[in-house]
Amino acid sequence: MKKIPLILLLCLIFGVADAQITINFIPFADGFNSPLDIQNVGDDRLFIVEQGGRIKILNADGTTNSTPFLDISSLISNGSEQGLLGLAFHPDYATNGYFYVNYTKINGNTRIARFSVDPTDPNIALFDSDLTMIEYDQPFPNHNGGGIAFGPDGFLYIATGDGGSGGDPGNRAQNTELLLGKLLRIDIDFVGGSPYSIPPTNPFAGDPSKAEEIWAYGLRNPFRFSFDSLTNDLWIGDVGQNDVEEIDRVASTEAGVNYGWRCYEGSEPFNTTGCPDPGVLEFPFAEYSSASGSGNCSVTGGIVYRGTAYPNEYGLYFAGDVCSQRIFTVDDAGTLIDHGSKGGSWVGFGVDKDQELYAADIGGTIYKFEGTILGVNDFDAAEIAMTPNPANDQITVTLENSLIASILISDIKGSLLISEENLSESSKTLSVSSLSTGLYIVKIATNDGKSAFKKLIIK
Repeated sequence: MKKIPLILLLCLIFGVADAQITINFIPFADGFNSPLDIQNVGDDRLFIVEQGGRIKILNADGTTNSTPFLDISSLISNGSEQGLLGLAFHPDYATNGYFYVNYTKINGNTRIARFSVDPTDPNIALFDSDLTMIEYDQPFPNHNGGGIAFGPDGFLYIATGDGGSGGDPGNRAQNTELLLGKLLRIDIDFVGGSPYSIPPTNPFAGDPSKAEEIWAYGLRNPFRFSFDSLTNDLWIGDVGQNDVEEIDRVASTEAGVNYGWRCYEGSEPFNTTGCPDPGVLEFPFAEYSSASGSGNCSVTGGIVYRGTAYPNEYGLYFAGDVCSQRIFTVDDAGTLIDHGSKGGSWVGFGVDKDQELYAADIGGTIYKFEGTILGVNDFDAAEIAMTPNPANDQITVTLENSLIASILISDIKGSLLISEENLSESSKTLSVSSLSTGLYIVKIATNDGKSAFKKLIIK
């Protein structure tokens, strides 16, 4: 099979390096009070979770509704790492109006509760619709976890944290009789009198000697986790104790994973007394140092970018550090890149309806991701259209002021996969159904000798 010429390979290499240099987060809206989480419901709104107990609606034009979507500040404790910590909308929210919040009560213990939107006003939730799903004790005010999300299986996942203090003095993360230091999974589409049920595929389902809600364990403070919207992989950012910040990735179907805390901090031994064989533990997919002098202190797990505005960064996992203000990306091979400080104390990531990426700075600003737009060699970008992108079965390439001579599609290793030549057309539709999910390079040449390179995403 033919290979792409060296000049294109150099172009690809340059594009990757340039993406690393130009990754940025641009202020989008400010005036928030300790924003921690960003969610959407499939329309133009973003829902911003404030630690003090309010959820506010941020509009596409950067304005914020004057009336909060929900205000439960009277129900929560707000100090240390406590507060309103997470938000998840029911997968069928458009029909039932249910959403779920994770917060610490006045006494410091954790409650996961369901609320309902006002059926007469989509911008207001019903305060009195509160229904407790699950509660559990917090022995200390830190390490509350906080993230909640619906998985691809439709179940609600809850990150709990090890209960706090330092070093997990009660060895709670390894204790499968307790809910702390875990990722829980419950079925909230309940029938009967219970607010939730245990999915039968949970690793300890049917074992009354265990906490049957457990999906995974051995976590220290998994403040933020997410599911890849394309592959369904589960990503967790687990905050370290002294020296190591941990990023984990597993398939969403892997039950009973033990991530190793307090036996290991990341891949480094911490307190291995009474611990299982390391061979049964899941070690980090990526990690970085938070040792003294590094400037780092606490990883905030993020999201795999699946937007279309910046195809150079498509498929990269984004995370941040609260203290150093650095942004990190992790690729599919587990390679972590430090992109340097980007100006925010990062505590949460989210996406809009188009999967474009945002980040929350606890100082009060919501930032929007800005990456590298693939350059066009000889054309004004307005002259070329390639739709749809991402694509499934076919694409159409259209030029305004030229005729297409050829279209070549290659993988990122340079192997030519699809070739359409001697065309002399202003618009050409071609099948891409033979391509697997991933990222491809499209070279478009014209009859008058111009050429351009665009990136194509196959879903």
